[in-house]
Order: sequence, then structure tokens, then C-alpha cells
Amino acid sequence: MSDKKEFYTKLKNQLDDTTLFPADYMYKFIVPSDENQVEEVQNLFNNKGAVIQTKKSKTGKYISVSIVLKIESSEEVISYYKKAEIIKGIISL
Repeated sequence: MSDKKEFYTKLKNQLDDTTLFPADYMYKFIVPSDENQVEEVQNLFNNKGAVIQTKKSKTGKYISVSIVLKIESSEEVISYYKKAEIIKGIISL
């Protein structure tokens, strides 16, 4: 089993055990301080009624993006992580 598939299987199990959906879920990402990448992350969630906050790192090289979104299921949580994976330089926390 691939590491990513194993990670998402474990995450799904943890979410199903600890979260009663629908629920507010917080995503946290770190992206390089390139406006295109920040915009890409924001565009994944903007049309969904998400609350999005950004904060630059002390050195200014990175931007932290926190997103709170009402999610209907563990599968939906994982689908957003998979969509975010394609953004260059993104780190999911």
C-alpha cells in the first residue's frame, strides 16, 4: 500500500471515530510566499463559505493558510486534501 493511500485510510478512520459530521473542519497549509499558490489554496475553498486566514512567516518566505469549512463527511475532508496536493510547494499540517 502506498504511503499516501495508507495515510488517507488512517485519517478517514480517525475522523470517523472522533468527529460527528456535518462539522466545522480546520485545514492548515503552508505555501511559499508566492501569491499564485496562496490564491490557488483560497480558490479551492472560497466558493464553499469557508473562513480563510493567512499569516506570513517571520522571514517572509512562507505563508500559513488556515481554512475553516463546514464538512459533511470524512470523505469530503480527504477530497480537499487530495485537491490541495497538486499545488506546488504546499505542505499540509
